[in-house]
Amino acid sequence: MALGIYFVHDGFTPDKYGEAIKRLEAAGAGSPKGRTYHVALESDGAVQVFDIWETQEDFDAFGSTLVPILAELGVELKDPMVATVHNVIRG
Repeated sequence: MALGIYFVHDGFTPDKYGEAIKRLEAAGAGSPKGRTYHVALESDGAVQVFDIWETQEDFDAFGSTLVPILAELGVELKDPMVATVHNVIRG
C-alpha cells in the first residue's frame, strides 16, 4: 500500500534543498528504492516536499541517509505527515 509523505521543516531553504539533493546523490540515494514520486514546492522562501513511497520500510531506509544530511545542514526536523495514498491521477 503506497504512502504519501509530506514534509514541512523549519529552515529548509531552496539552497539547503539543493545541497541536500547533491549530498543524497553523492551517497547513492538520489533515486531511492521505493520512491515513486518526489515533488518539491517553494513558498515564502521555504521548501516543502511531497513524496509517494511504495512502503514504510523503503521510506525508513531512505530516512537513515536523509536525516543526518538535513541535520548537518541545520534544518529543524519535524515529523512528516504520513497517509495512505487513496488515488493518483496523472495528466
